[in-house]
Amino acid sequence: MKLRPQSLLLSLSLSCITVSPMAYSAAISFDEAWQLLQQDNNSIAAQRANVERYQHLQSATDDLNLPKVTIGANYTRLDQDVTVSGKQLFDSVDGLPHVPANVIASIPGAASLVSSLGSATSTISERDIFTSSIRAIWPIFTGGRISAAQSAAEGKTDEARSQLAMETQARYEDLSKYYFSVVLAQEVVATRELVEGGLTKHRDNAVKLEQQGQIARVERLQADAALDKAVVERKKAQKSLEIAQSALTEILNQSSSVEPRSALFINQNLPPLSAFIEQTLETYPGLDLLDAKEKQASSLIKAEKGKYYPEVYLYGDYSLHEDDSLASQMKPDWLVGLGVSVPLIDNSGRSENVQAAHSAVSQVRYLKAQAKQDLSVLVKKTYLEAQQAQEEVTGLGSSIELAKENLRLREKAFSQGLSTSTDVVDAQLYLASVQTQRAAASFNYLISLSKLLALSSQMNSFAQYQHNAIATHSL
Repeated sequence: MKLRPQSLLLSLSLSCITVSPMAYSAAISFDEAWQLLQQDNNSIAAQRANVERYQHLQSATDDLNLPKVTIGANYTRLDQDVTVSGKQLFDSVDGLPHVPANVIASIPGAASLVSSLGSATSTISERDIFTSSIRAIWPIFTGGRISAAQSAAEGKTDEARSQLAMETQARYEDLSKYYFSVVLAQEVVATRELVEGGLTKHRDNAVKLEQQGQIARVERLQADAALDKAVVERKKAQKSLEIAQSALTEILNQSSSVEPRSALFINQNLPPLSAFIEQTLETYPGLDLLDAKEKQASSLIKAEKGKYYPEVYLYGDYSLHEDDSLASQMKPDWLVGLGVSVPLIDNSGRSENVQAAHSAVSQVRYLKAQAKQDLSVLVKKTYLEAQQAQEEVTGLGSSIELAKENLRLREKAFSQGLSTSTDVVDAQLYLASVQTQRAAASFNYLISLSKLLALSSQMNSFAQYQHNAIATHSL
């Protein structure tokens, strides 16, 4: 089966480059790009704002322990004034001695006095009533509902922090793809330029040999066609580089084109798989997010159980304004008291709500157990992919040496009329394809490494791996 090295080169170079828009002229390292992204990325900034939001909401629950003080006013209109007659007043008084009518009649003027007092009336309150007062209610015992609300608010803040950490990890993985896609594209452009240079030299040799009558015209035409195609492929690679660089500039939120300074590399050795798995299971923010969900569900259990307990509270009222009436004069200016509210029949379905909250806790625990299993599999898969890329980069070294030697022999044979132009072109393109395959393998290694570091919350340790790196071109 005949190899098609030019097709392999094209597919490798295009499949590893992500398309997006353009823009930072100074070359920056990957770590510098990471610091820049954390400062300027809008999605990370949005998650930070979300954390601040829930922190404020959590602080607001502290006020639940404080009294609620309100100032209010009331206007009331009665159907008529509230009045009382002397007869009603005398009749309502208990303990007064009964005075016989003949005794009252024997006293001069007593009968007329009693008659006038009986028919006299007094206005207790007018029909239009306006009052205002300051009222205060201070909860003393709520069955744990206040502490449950505070715990739930704390759980929501923890959840927001976990979402921020997960967003940061996701952006780190995105940055590694965009950044090293540019580096890979630069490698592809450099390889295409070498191919173009080699085929230019081959074409020039073919022209001389044709002029000397050593090769047929079709051999020179073959060299021309190969060179023209190499020019097209080089221009396509340059366009792909511009697209990848545009995407990197966009994710870093810069206005001018960003130039990477870090190169492709691999590490000879990685830490053991068990270290990555243990670190991931200890620090992965998705697990912390499920812990926060469990905390909220547990708080809901406490809140629903609190509905079975009585509420105890202090209350008080101080009158600010009263009408000038007998009722207002008789009413005290202030009052304080202790209140108790005991739930007897509740229509909120508190029993089922407690069971539902227990089910929510169980659900979160099962999700966490499943997430740990999935994370272990994901870390192992990513680790093996990184190892596979390492082995591919190392293993392709001998293939490159073979391809270089094959190209040298084909060029020498062509100059002696012992090989065709097609053989030289295929040798040149095969060398380029192997070089690009090695660069793509190094790219895949860095993507897997970045994912491992993100999953295990070790993004800031990338510089250590870079310091102990083996440059791809040195293999």
